[in-house]
Amino acid sequence: MFYPAQKVVEAGNNKVILTERGNMYGYNNLAVDFRNIYDMKAFGYPICMDCTHSVQRPGGAGGKTGGDRTFVPMMALAAKAFGADGYFMEAHPDPDNALSDGPNMVKLHELEEVIKPLIG
Repeated sequence: MFYPAQKVVEAGNNKVILTERGNMYGYNNLAVDFRNIYDMKAFGYPICMDCTHSVQRPGGAGGKTGGDRTFVPMMALAAKAFGADGYFMEAHPDPDNALSDGPNMVKLHELEEVIKPLIG
C-alpha cells in the first residue's frame, strides 16, 4: 500500500488513511493477515480496519456475497492488538433483511457492545 498512498500524496492529498479488509484466495472466503496493519503503520498513515467487509464470503451464498457477522467483534479486537487507528463497521436495525451486505453487518442494537472494548 506504500505506492498507492504515495500516488494520493503526489496528487495533492496528504490526508491518507489505509484500510485492511482481507484478501481473496478463493474458496468463497476472505483471509485477514493482521501483520498488514503493523506493516502499513510504518508508512506513517492511520490504519482503519474494515471489520464488516473482512468477514464477507464472496459468492458464498449461492451466487451472491454472504458473510458471518459473528466474527466482526473479534476482527476489531485483533486489529486493535495490531495497532489499528480506526474501525469501519456497517450496522443495520435488521441486517438479515438489508438490501446488501446484511450477513456481515452488525445488528444496530449490538453496535455499542462491539465498540466499547475498542475505545477503552
